[in-house]
Amino acid sequence: MAKSERQKLKLLYLKKLLEERSDEAHPLSMQDILEALAAEGIEAERKSVYSDIACLQDFGMDILLKRGQNGGYYLASREFELPELKLLVDAVQASKFLTTKKSMELISKLETLASRNDAGALRRQVVVSGRVKTMNESIYYNVDRIHEAIAHNLQITFRYFEWDFGGERRFRPGLYTASPYALIWDDQNYYLVAHSQRHGLTHYRVDKMSRITETGQPRFMDAASKKLDLARYGRNVFSMFGGELVPVRMRFHNSLLGVVLDRFGRDAMLIPDGPEHFLYTAEIAVSPIYFGWLAGFGDRAKILSPDSVAQAFVALCKPSVEQYD
Repeated sequence: MAKSERQKLKLLYLKKLLEERSDEAHPLSMQDILEALAAEGIEAERKSVYSDIACLQDFGMDILLKRGQNGGYYLASREFELPELKLLVDAVQASKFLTTKKSMELISKLETLASRNDAGALRRQVVVSGRVKTMNESIYYNVDRIHEAIAHNLQITFRYFEWDFGGERRFRPGLYTASPYALIWDDQNYYLVAHSQRHGLTHYRVDKMSRITETGQPRFMDAASKKLDLARYGRNVFSMFGGELVPVRMRFHNSLLGVVLDRFGRDAMLIPDGPEHFLYTAEIAVSPIYFGWLAGFGDRAKILSPDSVAQAFVALCKPSVEQYD
């Protein structure tokens, strides 16, 4: 590229330089800037660089000058601050629905939003290897296709599979058809909440879906689906395993107050029951997952009604206890 053509890029290279290599702890001296531009084949004078920095400031970049020894110019604020990026990196690391490869790719992209020095701090906190991760590399595209279908108000078809002992997919028979309503992130997994002709309102693990295709047919939308409270659905359908929604009255020890509020929300209506307990009633998707959650609290939690749910809980626990007799 001709010298004059390189000069046209000077402002862009200066912007990139400040974004990648400067922060409050690492300002760039004028000599640093001139040498970096020279390395890109751009000759510049101090006066022109001062003018360019003023231009970038007018553009909205928060460029400050640190005076004194070891001073220089640096980008004082960014779209994302370092603590915010650390939170995002933590979320990516913890997400089971992302493969290890996709996690590392996304974290690498997040690092570009920080200076090189701060990116190093992000890299040092990355611990993805050994985490429980999905094996489905296509989940990125699954999520995108589902969002597109919802936006277009169209039904979708897909194949659904399970993993076998050899780590291979085993597809369930037939092609699934569903009207997608929303995506919910629960217990570090993505779930599609949808209506199917066979099951009514139901949900699917997005990382177990394959070959998602829009059908061209409009989504099924009845009065119930239009009024669907997704936050409530996510709270009450434990770990996204289905079951009939039943109003269940429970008694908890006061030590479980925080646990109940975390599970059902801060607006949960709790009724004191003596000095050490409280009562709470919720519509529960009664399933082994719910019973397992309750069993973890031992004698600090009890199902009061309906009797059928209490008896089902006992029936589930009894064979496990009898193994030790």
